[in-house]
Amino acid sequence: MSEKGIDLERVAKEAFKQIFAGAKSVEIDGKTYPIEILKSSRLKSVTIGEYQVIEQNPKKESQWAQKASEGHKIAWMFQGRKYIARVMDGEFMLLGKKIVT
Repeated sequence: MSEKGIDLERVAKEAFKQIFAGAKSVEIDGKTYPIEILKSSRLKSVTIGEYQVIEQNPKKESQWAQKASEGHKIAWMFQGRKYIARVMDGEFMLLGKKIVT
């Protein structure tokens, strides 16, 4: 799936891979984006253009937090404040038609 020339699946999967590998940054098309630790939650996050990829918080009360606490690796891709995709155990899923063009 591509939006505005960005391959969302490739970007989300690469961010996911580097976040869970413990990397300090993600490289996409020759550009390097730092992986940050969010102060309030201590979760790993990376912002790539208008998109943010953040790991699932296993301490929340949701089915996804439960899965994360069971050992599944889950990250979410946002555009602004909207969830647009999920990567779980390396599998990408676009969430509906929520992408703003």
